[in-house]
Amino acid sequence: MKSDSFAVGGVLVARVSKEAKAQTHERIVVRASRLFREKGVEGISVSDIMAAAKLTHGGFYRHFSSKDELAAAAIGRAIDDTIRKLEEESACLGAEAAVAAYFNRYLSAEHVAAADRGCVIAALASEAARGVSPIREALARGAERIIAALARGISGEPTESRRKATAAFATLVGTLLLARSAGSRRAIDDVLAAGREAVELCVSRTAP
Repeated sequence: MKSDSFAVGGVLVARVSKEAKAQTHERIVVRASRLFREKGVEGISVSDIMAAAKLTHGGFYRHFSSKDELAAAAIGRAIDDTIRKLEEESACLGAEAAVAAYFNRYLSAEHVAAADRGCVIAALASEAARGVSPIREALARGAERIIAALARGISGEPTESRRKATAAFATLVGTLLLARSAGSRRAIDDVLAAGREAVELCVSRTAP
C-alpha cells in the first residue's frame, strides 16, 4: 500500500516539477525577448537576463545551451505574439482591417519609442546582418511568417499579395529604423508620414 501511495505521489511531484520548469523557461524567454529588443543580443549578458527574471545565473543552462539559443527562442516568442494579435484582430475586424491596424501601430511614435515591446526584426536586424547564424535564421523565419500573415489581408492573387506584403514590410522596417535615428520629434513625424505614404503605395500598386 505504501508503495502504491509513493508511486502516485512520485508522479504528482514529477508533474509539478515539469510544470514549474516550463513556467521558469517561459519567464526567461519573456524577459529576454524584451531585453534583447531594447539592448540587442550583444548588449545584454546571461546574468542580466537571469537577474531580470529573478533567477540565478546557474539555472540558465538547465533551459538553454547558449545565449544564441535563447535569442532564437525569444525572437520566436516575439513573432508569435505579433501573429497572434494579427489573427485575433482579423477574426474581429476582417483580414484587411487587421493589416491596416498593424500598419498604423507600426508607424506610430509610440512604436518608435518602445523598442523593447516593438518589432523584433527591426530591433535585431543589424546583428543578423553580422551573420550570427541562429539569430539570423530565427529573424528570417519570423519575417517570412509576418509577410505571409500580412499577405492574407492584402488584395490580389497570392503571388501579387505576397509581393505587396514583402514590399510593405520592408518599408515598415526601414521607416522604423530611420525614425529611431531621427534627431527630433518633428523629424520622426516626417519620417513616419513618408513611410505611411510609401506603404500605401506598396499595397495599392498593381504589377505591370
